[in-house]
Parts: sequence; C-alpha cells; structure tokens
Amino acid sequence: MRGKSPHKSLGPASPALREHVLSQAAARPAVYWMSAADGEVLYVGKSKRLRSRLLSYFRGSFDDAKSARIISVTNRIDWTYVPSEFAALLEEMRRIKTLRPRFNVALKRDDRHYAFIRLSDGRAPRLTVVRGPGRDAHGLFYGPFVGAMSLRDAVRELNDVLGLRDCTLDGRMRFADQREMFVLPLPARTPGCIRYEIGRCLGPCIAATTADTYSARVRDARAFLEGTDDAPIRQLTAQMEAASGALEFERAGSLRDKLARLTALRDRFDRLRFAVETLSFTYAVPGVNGDDRTYVIHRGRVVRECAAPCDEAGREALAQVAALGAGASPKRKAAFALPAHEVDEVLLISSWFARNPAELARTTPLC
Repeated sequence: MRGKSPHKSLGPASPALREHVLSQAAARPAVYWMSAADGEVLYVGKSKRLRSRLLSYFRGSFDDAKSARIISVTNRIDWTYVPSEFAALLEEMRRIKTLRPRFNVALKRDDRHYAFIRLSDGRAPRLTVVRGPGRDAHGLFYGPFVGAMSLRDAVRELNDVLGLRDCTLDGRMRFADQREMFVLPLPARTPGCIRYEIGRCLGPCIAATTADTYSARVRDARAFLEGTDDAPIRQLTAQMEAASGALEFERAGSLRDKLARLTALRDRFDRLRFAVETLSFTYAVPGVNGDDRTYVIHRGRVVRECAAPCDEAGREALAQVAALGAGASPKRKAAFALPAHEVDEVLLISSWFARNPAELARTTPLC
C-alpha cells in the first residue's frame, strides 16, 4: 500500500512542521521530499523507517550540518510510502534524476569512490575518466570502477596508443578532408599541444588527420573497451618487440610498462563484465503489509517490476516476463557501454547487492 502525506505548508523548521511529522509519518519505508516556500523541491531522501529519519532533522544540536542546512529552508515535507528499502532506493534515484534538487546535487555524492571511462560524442570524441554523468549526459560510459587514479593512467596510455585527443577544446575540429580546407588557410602546424608534437595525438583540431582515420581509432577504442578486439595491446606489443630487437632497451622498458597498464585495464573490464552479467535475475523482495514485489534485473538494470506472484498462473506470467528480459540480447556478446541515464541505476543495483550479499538468496537466474 502506498500513501502520501497531507499537503500542508508550514514555516521553516517550525514546531508545526515537526508536529506534522509526529502525527502523520509512520515507521515504514518511504521516499520523502522537502520543499521551499515557493514550491522548489530542495532535497529528496529515503528511509526504511520514515518517522525516525524525519524527526532526526529536528534535533536541537544539529550535529549533522547537512540536515541543518536543509531543514533551515524547508517549508513543507511530503512523502510516499513504498513496500521495501530496495523500492525506496529505486524511487529516490528516479526522483533525484527527474527533479535535480539542489541539495542532492551539491551534497549527495554516495558514488564518489566510483569512476567511469567516458567516450564523448561529437566529431572528434575523447576518452576521459569521470565520476558519473554529471550535467553532461552525452556519450557512453564504461564502468563503474574503483580507483580513479590508476584508471586515468590506463586511459592516458590508450589515448596515446590510438592517437585520440584528450584536450578540452570545444571549438570546431578541422579534419584534413574537409572541403573548406581547400579554400581557407590551413591552421598553424604547431598548435602548442605537446601530445601532437611527439606523435601521441592525431591532431584533429589542426587538419593533421582525416575524419575517417580518427573515427577508425575511436572504433578501435570502443572495441577494446567492449572486449571485442585487443588492437591497442597488439600494437604496443609489436612496438616493444621492435624496440627490444633494435637493442633500445630503455624504450622497450617504457613500452612494457604501458603494455602492463593497458593489460590491467582489459583484465578489469573482463572482471567487471562478469560481475555485471551476474546481476541478471529475478529478485523477490518482501514488502510491508504483504506488498511483496518481484523485480526482473538484467545486467544491473531493473527492466520489469510487478507484484509477487501468489499462484501458479502468476508464476508462469513472471517466467515469461523474465524470459523477455533475458532475451534482450540473446546469445551474443553485448556491447559493454552504458548510456548516461543508466549509470546511476547500475551503481545502485551493484552497490545494493555488494552491501547486502545475503539478498542474493532471494534471486533466481534469468533463463
């Protein structure tokens, strides 16, 4: 059963606001949101015991600076009950993504220890390491990983091997096969980029490469990140062997170190792919007052949610739904890239089962 609090506007951190919580909030899972006098939603939160969580905002000591800041500008508190803590997590995530409350954006960074590799879009995509989609919800994301520093080292090697840009220039790219290059003066051949000067960037901003050549390198990067081709590793291996054969041992040693970082990145992706593939099952979650729910989870994303079946017909219907989820990409190696809008959900699902491994006993693998 789901319920909402009465719509009641009260003063910031007022006794009446606290009384509203005392008289209306129940000790059960819920998602709540706090609003300012003008109706702006300031913060979205969740709790498996709503009443105690909301009352914590009214403690006189305000030991929690975050809570003090939020409640000081809150004029109204609303909530909706959900069947379980897991349901609360999902609902909180969805509301935050939709509403983008300023206190969530500024303060709620539970995923801070995770990192992703982002392949931007545009004419000359680049690879960077980011904490999440942030405000730029474009491109593809690979991850999540723990250890942003080592991830940045590996991505730098991948960029160097393939000649992909890593600059933050947002200006127009100038490829050698652009028609206007024949009528406009060519840009200077020394753009002040050390990576281009030492041969580690193709130079898409100064017409030093064609659009097709750069796009081919981007495809190589995607194939490597998705585990379908190891071209960058083969290229580094060949360079290392050539340097060793030419008795250039210092260069060979440097290439060996680069190769080790890329190999480690590939191995991390292999482990990550396996881990996320294991997050494909139906998950039965007991709910408050018998509101049990079943979630069909495919590669770390909820693809279906329904009431738990209570008879044979219901179980057969659920089996059909689960088969649809499992058949999203039948018998083929899926491209392991996440669109921005799915990053938060994969983080939430993987973190939930990492923190609550006993919950895996409630799962049934997809067919």
